[in-house]
Amino acid sequence: MTAEIALEVDGLRHAYGERLALDGPSFRVARGEIFALLGPNGGGKTTLFRVLATLLRPTGGSARVFGLRVDEAASEVRRRIGVVFQHPSLDPKLTLMENLIHHGRLYGMRGGRLRQEAKAQIERFGLASRAGELAETLSGGLQRRLELAKALLPAPDLLLLDEPSAGLDPGVRLDLAAEFKRLRSERGTTVFLTTHLMEEAERCDRVGILHEGRLVALGRPEELRRSVGGEVLMIQAEDPSALREKLRARFGWEALVLDGALRVELPRAHAFISPVIEAFPGEVKSITLGRPTLEDVFVHKTGRRFAPAEEGSAP
Repeated sequence: MTAEIALEVDGLRHAYGERLALDGPSFRVARGEIFALLGPNGGGKTTLFRVLATLLRPTGGSARVFGLRVDEAASEVRRRIGVVFQHPSLDPKLTLMENLIHHGRLYGMRGGRLRQEAKAQIERFGLASRAGELAETLSGGLQRRLELAKALLPAPDLLLLDEPSAGLDPGVRLDLAAEFKRLRSERGTTVFLTTHLMEEAERCDRVGILHEGRLVALGRPEELRRSVGGEVLMIQAEDPSALREKLRARFGWEALVLDGALRVELPRAHAFISPVIEAFPGEVKSITLGRPTLEDVFVHKTGRRFAPAEEGSAP
């Protein structure tokens, strides 16, 4: 049997004037999947997120949530999704409980059922002891928990999160990852998140890598790492460009000059550390060896370093 498709993006395009922010990415997310859209800030992630959250109409292509087009059935789509934005959307002058109550009313929830569900969500996220406190008194990590509680109050089938771990410490990030898996296990919730954090993407079922509005890689994290094709050597040299030509002549390698160093992908690259040093003793300053990471996948696909732009520099 074919898994139900929770989210389908097909050739999505969006332009801000003459600048193209989305250039035709296509992918599907199955129901119950935890999916990360990984890329540097400014690569189009937030634009795609806004389209999926029905906040922005695409200028081309389509996006569907459980078969509903987000630009043609926005009201129906909003009933199926919960949204957690990158920047807090809490009312700081309301208590935790009041934030949830007001949010529930927007979804048509009322009376005893609303209060019961709000209380259950606050307890679920370990916030019961602070339910009567103002939201502004919470730390960043606890505010993120309250954001999740609020988004999950109407029991959405699809949870959309824009940079959910931004500004959080590693321990809280692990807690969030565990919460996503619990939601999937207990409620069958589908999770779609955008991130520029490699470790956050590594914990997801599948990852799509977005660069300059294009989807350059898609698959399970381990599959993407294997696609690099071996180990990675980073060679610090006195003259990287000159050594690049010598490595090509001596070993037949096509090295990439990246941030003033030479990057080489090779099967069993560790076996070449000594031969390189012996062949060019006065030119090699240092060599480091690493197994492929998702950052290496990005470099492999784009020829560029994964360097997040300044926040707000581009959609």
